[in-house]
Amino acid sequence: MMMTKNDFQKILAKPGQRAIAAIGIENLEQLSKFTEAEIMELHGIGKNGMNRIQIALAEKGLSFALKK
Repeated sequence: MMMTKNDFQKILAKPGQRAIAAIGIENLEQLSKFTEAEIMELHGIGKNGMNRIQIALAEKGLSFALKK
């Protein structure tokens, strides 16, 4: 599932897309600055969405930030 910098949000359902956009995340690099726990707290991000995000991050050689 290769994706461009700007279409990673399409892997998520609409509520997840809105949640990610609401905190200003536009690409995977920005997303990787957050912890997994922070993203899971967002309304609209569930287990399925989190799995898709983890796969997308891994494909780009990225991961979630460590605990802050």
